[in-house]
Amino acid sequence: MALPWKLVGVLVLVLAGFGSAWQFQDWRYDRQLSEQARLNGETLNQLAAASAEAQKAEQDKRLALEQRLAASEQTHYRKLSDAQRDQDRMRDRLATADLRLSVLIGADSAGGCDVPKATGAGGVDHAAVRARLDPTHAQRIIAITDTGDRGLIALQACQDYVRKLVRER
Repeated sequence: MALPWKLVGVLVLVLAGFGSAWQFQDWRYDRQLSEQARLNGETLNQLAAASAEAQKAEQDKRLALEQRLAASEQTHYRKLSDAQRDQDRMRDRLATADLRLSVLIGADSAGGCDVPKATGAGGVDHAAVRARLDPTHAQRIIAITDTGDRGLIALQACQDYVRKLVRER
């Protein structure tokens, strides 16, 4: 049986066309995929750069906050140590009898002692009689005021912290 060479030639040409079309499509898709991969890589690089910038900004904010807190803590510590030093001086002066605490003894109206209507230029004491406190009681009073001073200083530090937070918002 004789092969029709024209049919074989057309078939070879058709197969060659399919093969070259297949190869052309492969090259074209390869180029598209490589372009997509390049764009994807650029996008990932941009996202990584934006993430790094955001992380740097957050680190800068954290560092600034830590510095403000350290300064606030130093101020708070200085106030506490100043108050402690003042209390220690007061306690030492009480212990050495350099200072004595006293209280006013108020007279009641039954005793016949009237309280003056206006204070004099010398002070605000209305009663002329004062009673000195025992040094141990004076020490206890100083300890109580020391605790109160520490509480007030801590409260002021907390209020300053809250004010700073409110201002930042």
